[in-house]
Amino acid sequence: MWNLAVAARLAAVQQLHRRPIFKAKCVTFVSLMEIVKCLHLKARSEVYPCSAVLRFPVPDDKVDWAVPWTNYNPVDYTAPALLKQPSWADLPYRDEGELNKVLKFNQLDGDVDRRSHTGKYNLINGFPRNPCGRTGLKGRGLLGRWGPNHAADPIVTRWKKESGKTVTHNCSGKPILQFVAICRKDNKEWAIPGGMVDPGEKVSATLRREFGEETLNSLDLPEAERQGVKELINFLFEAGELVYQGYVDDPRNTDNAWMETVAMNYHDETGESVGKLSLQPGDDAGAVKWMDIEKEQNLYASHTHFLHQLVKAKNAHW
Repeated sequence: MWNLAVAARLAAVQQLHRRPIFKAKCVTFVSLMEIVKCLHLKARSEVYPCSAVLRFPVPDDKVDWAVPWTNYNPVDYTAPALLKQPSWADLPYRDEGELNKVLKFNQLDGDVDRRSHTGKYNLINGFPRNPCGRTGLKGRGLLGRWGPNHAADPIVTRWKKESGKTVTHNCSGKPILQFVAICRKDNKEWAIPGGMVDPGEKVSATLRREFGEETLNSLDLPEAERQGVKELINFLFEAGELVYQGYVDDPRNTDNAWMETVAMNYHDETGESVGKLSLQPGDDAGAVKWMDIEKEQNLYASHTHFLHQLVKAKNAHW
């Protein structure tokens, strides 16, 4: 299967760069099969998000770039909004000669980080190539950057409690872990709150900002309340644990642009800090709530897999 070959190469590259596929408390690596489960399925969805564009069908055995496929003819699509050249996005081009300034891939390009957590990616005819294989669509789709588009996902958790006591699951006998979940406005899917890392911004700042904006509606709070929320978030986010960093199986991915993220866990052990806050959806969130973590969840992109790694590290119910 293509999945095994791609995953094996990614694991080897990340070991070389000393960037483990997964890292959390008590979890330093995962098996190859666990990596396979999280890679590159939603990135081949038939209809591209927020459009009527159909991807060129890519079967499992043709995803790997190492497999020859002379008939591969991906659809070329970049969202109309990006063609208007917004300031936050890269310029469109069909040849590098069209650009006034050549993009510096695989390195820090001014304030824009074009490095990948997976290691060095290939450039074909001046365009970056998705390290996880074919997607059936070239161009940038909805993504602002050619190559890796970096995001940050804060996973804020607490133990589920009733009458002050931690709740255990009837079947597993293990405590139930809850996380702050948002319902995305664009596709109505439940997800971990998060967002894009701004040029020149530290990931730690992105994690704080996105959590405040999406789950506490901090942008619309009075100044006094906003400052209090900021202080609480800063306190909670002082000690986080890395759950995942790398490629994300995102439906927006293309052959030339893809999502990567850093997912961090911030756990409120007693439930006395963020666990008591009144959650309010803001920014890109249509709804927000504390959600039990369980196997049957179908969350956006690779988010279910991130939570699975966290549950195993904390020996919680799955």
